[in-house]
Amino acid sequence: MQSQEFHLTSYPQGKPSPNNFRLCTKELPPLKQGQLLIENQWLSVDPYMRSRMVKTAAASPNNLIGAGAIAPFSLNQPMEGGAIGKVIESQHTDFQVGDLVNSFHGWRNAFVSDGRGLHRLPESNLPTQSYLGAAGLSGLTAWAGLYWIGGLREGETVLISAASGAVGSMACQLAKLHGCTVIATVGSDDKVQWLEQELGVDKAINYKDTINLGAALTDACENGIDVCFENVGGDHLQAAINLMNRHGRIVLCGLLSQYNSETPAAGPNNLNQLINKSLRMEGFVASDFWHMYPQYITELNQWKARDEIQWQETIVEGLENAPQAFIDLFDGKNIGKMLIKI
Repeated sequence: MQSQEFHLTSYPQGKPSPNNFRLCTKELPPLKQGQLLIENQWLSVDPYMRSRMVKTAAASPNNLIGAGAIAPFSLNQPMEGGAIGKVIESQHTDFQVGDLVNSFHGWRNAFVSDGRGLHRLPESNLPTQSYLGAAGLSGLTAWAGLYWIGGLREGETVLISAASGAVGSMACQLAKLHGCTVIATVGSDDKVQWLEQELGVDKAINYKDTINLGAALTDACENGIDVCFENVGGDHLQAAINLMNRHGRIVLCGLLSQYNSETPAAGPNNLNQLINKSLRMEGFVASDFWHMYPQYITELNQWKARDEIQWQETIVEGLENAPQAFIDLFDGKNIGKMLIKI
């Protein structure tokens, strides 16, 4: 069987372009004992992947990857990412033909595995592709960030940036389920409407249509901010620090504004407020909480059964369109999780 897979052929300068990627054909070997063949059905593309598109961790201008983090992509080698596939042939005792599995072997339509790194999808009524989004690392990221890093308490005010994305939109709903006031920033009026009318966000701000983000947030956050779930960084983080209440918590999930920067980004110049206000700012990666995934998925199924949570997906058809779908993330063309359907 042949597989098609994407290779990164050059490291992007600034925003990636289709020219940085090449779709290659690979002949898959016959299975050996203990191996299985998987055909991917769904692929995930995520903003963090941009931080891997550098020669070395040291070459990342904003030090977004490094010790303890995932390694940079190698040129002219198969790329990686979240994927869900079906076992179509198996000589492995733990996997049967027809099993649906979650893996990190994305950016390709098929692969041979020895079973390491594969996770059989749990039985549930959730859609298969949701295990790359709301029922996967995106949802786990929002849940762990708010509840375990942010220590969210009922009645607090929460600010969530990039709030219409896969992680941000889940964070908005989890905060509302916790009885909090939610303020959000997004990049278009239709996203504002979706957050406010569909997800129950108290106030959403189109930062691209705002002359002064700090002033807009000041108006929206009358009682200050207790928890900031930060996905953007830059002027968003600067404005949030100014509005944080004493003993507030800043959860650093992502720095979307810096992923395509070619030079180191200037840090917030108001970090003295972390001292003055006794603030806590902590970064994290969702994989640190993978051991808590069963607890999260149990709670998610309960929320979904009670119709207390929802999600949207932006679905692009065809493996060949994966690079453009990835690039479109940086233009805000997705609502919810960006997925590739093969």
